[in-house]
Amino acid sequence: MQSSALALSPATLILKPRSALHRTFNQNSVHTKPTSLVHGLISCRTTPCLSSSTFSADSNISLLAKQSSDSRILVRAGSSVPADGGGGEDVGTESSSLVHILQLGAMFGIWYLLNIYFNIYNKQVLKIYPFPATVSAFQFGCGTCLVILMWAFNLHPRPTIRRSQFAAILPLALAHTLGNLLTNISLGKVAVSFTHTIKAMEPFFTVVLSAIFLGERPTFWVVSSLVPIVAGVALASFTEASFNWTGFYSAMASNLTNQSRNVFSKKLMGNKEETLDNINLFSVITIISFIFLVPAAIFIEGLKFTPSYLQFAATRGLNVRELLGRALISGFCFHTYQQVSYMILEMVSPVTHSVGNCVKRVLVIVSSVIFFHTPVSPLNSLGTALALAGVFLYSRAKRMKPKQKAA
Repeated sequence: MQSSALALSPATLILKPRSALHRTFNQNSVHTKPTSLVHGLISCRTTPCLSSSTFSADSNISLLAKQSSDSRILVRAGSSVPADGGGGEDVGTESSSLVHILQLGAMFGIWYLLNIYFNIYNKQVLKIYPFPATVSAFQFGCGTCLVILMWAFNLHPRPTIRRSQFAAILPLALAHTLGNLLTNISLGKVAVSFTHTIKAMEPFFTVVLSAIFLGERPTFWVVSSLVPIVAGVALASFTEASFNWTGFYSAMASNLTNQSRNVFSKKLMGNKEETLDNINLFSVITIISFIFLVPAAIFIEGLKFTPSYLQFAATRGLNVRELLGRALISGFCFHTYQQVSYMILEMVSPVTHSVGNCVKRVLVIVSSVIFFHTPVSPLNSLGTALALAGVFLYSRAKRMKPKQKAA
């Protein structure tokens, strides 16, 4: 799921110049080298706040953010360092870089794995328990429990929400709720691979809405990258074996809802006083979404989370214990994959995250086709590949800065 995401800035490392004073003593023609060297390593870590990008969670995940920074000073001491000092510093930098790459690779792997598990288990639940609003409310409920535990055990500081902040977050939470509900409706009607192929249209909606509401004119290369996206989704739709208009319209509507949220969040993030760090922002949105969706699910579908309805679902392939187990796993993965996505955004640029999100979508489509034995024709595969290639080109085109005309 698209999550839905916060646009964060990449972390930066700044090396403080060495301040140690090398002294040479000439006594009886003997030169003494310094025995120790202490230099400071300042790591500037950005703390994201309200901003916008691709939230897609599956999205999505790139929503609001702003930048503020705080610093931590780490002092590293080395002994018996040569006078030139170059070798030790190079080794330390290479070691730190390797650790960062390994950590980032592990987090991308966890992000992809959680997405795959969520989509597979979520589809299994919706297949035999066709109540997407109730399932979505349950997933937000799982996320709310995880947020409460996080705050209760002081794993992350609890925010103090002002009324003005709440007023800014409320419409974003509503859009987040609708986007995830519509995605679940689509997943319940069509194949997972087809839903994610349609959701590759997100950049198209971003460009159109940004032009209408923000006055942002896309570059030639950005517009060009949208052509294979639209063409690929159209080809995949015409050749999709599980095609269903409800599933198609729901996935398209989720694109519109999610990208509307991202575009309007860009306008809201202009007020520096209304900023929240990304973890607390997502946590507050999750709780509000749960509060929104519980009464909405009862109004739309009725009270379906009862023993009788669970027993009814059990007659369609899974017993009650298996159904609840898969629902819990999908709810856990639903919240944590978005959380990990935001953590990755703290470490890389939004463009890099967008490319990673494209790779994630490919893995989700391939894994779902294999797991569910989804019939895929050559033309359908071509359409999906074309749309995903367009998403990749879009992320690269967004990185290209337009040339400024000389005055």
